Amino acid sequence: MYYLVYVSKETRPFGRDELYELLEWSRAKNARLGITGILLYKSGRFMQLLEGEREIVETVYAAICTDSRHSGVVTINSGEIELREFPHWSMAFRDMDAYATVPGYSDFMNTELTPDTFSADPTCCQRMLLAYKSLL
Repeated sequence: MYYLVYVSKETRPFGRDELYELLEWSRAKNARLGITGILLYKSGRFMQLLEGEREIVETVYAAICTDSRHSGVVTINSGEIELREFPHWSMAFRDMDAYATVPGYSDFMNTELTPDTFSADPTCCQRMLLAYKSLL
């Protein structure tokens, strides 16, 4: 099993309905391909963990990298894992804009998502994504 964590920015604003349509389409596609993971969205920024067979994950990621809806796509971390972290989710999802007023909310997703942001600790995104696992 293989995982990959990336961040990106939208190239144009997504309306809520459009974002949820994309989510439903992606969930169906991922289920067909055997991909699982989680997607966080905050003010035009995406952070996602994909897991599955390496070749399939890399093919899906390559499509994301060339998708005109994404810009600044950066691979944060990837590697082999024994078991899936999100085995029951073709794509778990959290809209972080909805959590901005919750006590303990992290402002992390408001930072500039560039390779420099993660160079000192490339696993920080993965830990953040896994923290949301308990909320599912």
